[in-house]
Amino acid sequence: MSEGAAPHVLLVVAPYYTEIVEDLCRGAVAALEEQGATWERIDVAGAFEIPGAIALALDAGTRGGRRFDGYLGLGCVIRGETSHYDLICNEVARALQTMAVERLVPVGFGLLTTENGAQARVRASPEGKDKGREAVRACLGMIALKRRFAAGAS
Repeated sequence: MSEGAAPHVLLVVAPYYTEIVEDLCRGAVAALEEQGATWERIDVAGAFEIPGAIALALDAGTRGGRRFDGYLGLGCVIRGETSHYDLICNEVARALQTMAVERLVPVGFGLLTTENGAQARVRASPEGKDKGREAVRACLGMIALKRRFAAGAS
């Protein structure tokens, strides 16, 4: 992690698939704590609400509320029988990417998008693919990069 204060990250969690998402959170929290980062967690109803919750937190920060150095969206969407899966996955990814680029905020994408529960469990598990940790690495890396550019380093 770069110099300066420990990064403070907001975890926005959609616990629809509770066991899977808690595994994602375990990996994410372990990675944050290993890097000396602090964090807060809020839960939202589902994956679709993750970008909105981050936007609300950003808005509160610009009005003097709690500021976060980065944001982490954690959740899981498993393909079902309808096109709902595609709509949710695409719109959440698009909204988070747009927010990261247009509002210049570090966002870690920890939304699993899988065909079935078995795939999700392997990807979420800290003993498996540990995608929660991976999302933290991306978020902390972007926080460090933002700090580097803010300090005028090339």
